[in-house]
Amino acid sequence: MLKLTVDAERWHSHVAAFVDSCPGIVPVTKGNGYGFGHALTVQESQRLGVDVIAVGVAQEVASVREHGWDKDVVVLNPWRPGDEVATQLLSDPKVITTISRVEDVAAVRELAPDAPILVEVETSMHRHGVRADEVAALDLDGLNVRGWTIHLPSGATLDEGREMARIVKRHPLASRGIWFSHLSLDDYKTLSKELDVPVRVRVGTRLWLGDADAFRVTGTVLDVHWLPKGTPVGYHRIKTRADGYIVVVSGGTAHGVALSAPISAGSLRQWLIPGAEALQQMTGRVTSPFTVAGRRAVFAEPPHMHSSLVFVGGPGEPAQVGDEVSVNVRMTTATFDEIRVK
Repeated sequence: MLKLTVDAERWHSHVAAFVDSCPGIVPVTKGNGYGFGHALTVQESQRLGVDVIAVGVAQEVASVREHGWDKDVVVLNPWRPGDEVATQLLSDPKVITTISRVEDVAAVRELAPDAPILVEVETSMHRHGVRADEVAALDLDGLNVRGWTIHLPSGATLDEGREMARIVKRHPLASRGIWFSHLSLDDYKTLSKELDVPVRVRVGTRLWLGDADAFRVTGTVLDVHWLPKGTPVGYHRIKTRADGYIVVVSGGTAHGVALSAPISAGSLRQWLIPGAEALQQMTGRVTSPFTVAGRRAVFAEPPHMHSSLVFVGGPGEPAQVGDEVSVNVRMTTATFDEIRVK
């Protein structure tokens, strides 16, 4: 099985220290709860005594409620007319809906004028948000506006935060407060002091994953086979490139093993990476996320749904059935068979 083991004392300590250093924090528990799941992130949010958490989509509200969260929940994905669940939640006084288009402001006013809302303003991300030139004249009369939400890009500067605040303050309801994301703690504290409106910040990655030594991911060795060079293995009958061992380890595509987010090439090195990866695939040298016998093993073939075949060369059996081996996963796409807090 693929297992996430959390060092409870260390993880609790990191999360608590982060929250203490960040007044007004809104913990984000969207998606898979950053690998920890909604049960654990809700439990931790309750322990910390925060008054609101954020989820990604309306459909996740039911999950955090099932795990015991009974306070306010912000839905980060903006409301759209075709989302039936999001529309039903407009009548829930503890669900704060994000509105990001002028036409949606009018629609929500007609459907549920008492619904708590945050108004999103477009940033340099250009993903969602009311345009900067639309903010000052935006008609929010009769709506339950909890504040304004600013989703900045990763590594956003203090100056961009200030500029977005200036845009919001053109509106008469700017005093309801501004909710930021992706500001450094220092920049957030600076803005909190500079602005004469309430300021909050949403945090996910730095809160839950900020101490990488507080948790570890392991897979279980399921089988070990010695094979001579040139032996076809796996679904695709790829031949082993040397004498060595096929180690079958739990963890495959269903767990999110070997998944990574695509990024745009910003340097010559990044442009060369896809070509290098293709060459590795041709020569059977694609590095896996599994560490066996002290080194990263190569995939014998692409990972299967619940397990992976990796190749370890050299004499001497590298592992035994039942051993646990370290696995490097992207926590936001990982699904674990077991989450153990100890």
